Amino acid sequence: MVGMHEGDRKSAGLKDNIRRWGTDLGFDAIGFSGTRVSGAERNLAAWLAAGCHGEMDYMAAHTTARGNKRALPTELLPGTQSIITARINYRPAGADSSEVLGEGERAFISRYALGRDYHKLLRARLQQLADRITAEIGSFSYRVFTDSAPVMEVGLAQNSGFGWRGKHTLLLEREAGSWFFLGEIFTDLSLPPDAPVTDHCGTCTACLESCPTQAIVAPYKLDARLCISYLTIELKGSIPEPLRPLLGNRIYGCDDCQLVCPWNRAAPLTRENDFAPRHGLDRARLVELFAWEEKDFNARMAGSAIRRIGFERWLRNIAVALGNAPPGAEVLGALRSRADHPSALVREHVAWALRRHGAL
Repeated sequence: MVGMHEGDRKSAGLKDNIRRWGTDLGFDAIGFSGTRVSGAERNLAAWLAAGCHGEMDYMAAHTTARGNKRALPTELLPGTQSIITARINYRPAGADSSEVLGEGERAFISRYALGRDYHKLLRARLQQLADRITAEIGSFSYRVFTDSAPVMEVGLAQNSGFGWRGKHTLLLEREAGSWFFLGEIFTDLSLPPDAPVTDHCGTCTACLESCPTQAIVAPYKLDARLCISYLTIELKGSIPEPLRPLLGNRIYGCDDCQLVCPWNRAAPLTRENDFAPRHGLDRARLVELFAWEEKDFNARMAGSAIRRIGFERWLRNIAVALGNAPPGAEVLGALRSRADHPSALVREHVAWALRRHGAL
């Protein structure tokens, strides 16, 4: 550290301690970023102008006279000088995704949602890390974020040296691929940012080619209106009929672009028990899930990210998957059992599924 000022040495030492404390708390990586997210606001504005956000109006909110808060961390927490970024791997042990996708009578649920909702776990860990820093240096100004506010998580993670934005728009890291959650602590501490890494996607276009609905309309550009994750999670109304056959048996989210990514081949499994599959959701049968009543859904999905879509959309999604399932008496019986459901949204998708099987 020859030539370093005393303040620099203290900052470097604090960074080392924060990384160690983060590791002790179960994070798989800790990084440090400044407050600038280069080009983020311009790219966001173009994406919004093209309508690619669909019904996600919150993506266009949080705009001030200075610009969109997503690209301006100092607007979210005035006085912010540094951002501590954290990564925790979520890839669970469980049924093989490709096998489940190939078995049309089973339900595919995005791997991130098989266990408990990550928001509470990650937020609690970040708070523990902030508490540990406070115990060491005294009170400081900070705010914890876990996909809970207008934050450019991928851009900040890039600036922290966590990886690069893949052509599917997700963050990629050499060792962990893309199977991880991100969280941040905005602080008024002056901590030198880590060095970003370069893009390593090269000429690979596997993610673009694998997308069932061709939602990755160009490298690094996703049209959410076509994305299965948007259609099954964010969209509140009817799923557009031309897209329904393309959903296959995916009832909550879609991992196809991650499953084909070469950087995910050796991605490690999570160390977190909370991310392990619950209620056999990693290979559950569609007819079994469709038979749940609302009280079953609410009880079994307690503490799960899936619960936020509600029972009505849960049935809507499964009805589409049953319409795409191999025909049989069990599938038709399940659909007919919901043909007179009180929800017009459910009835519409059940009727479509029955017509698809030539049973209506």
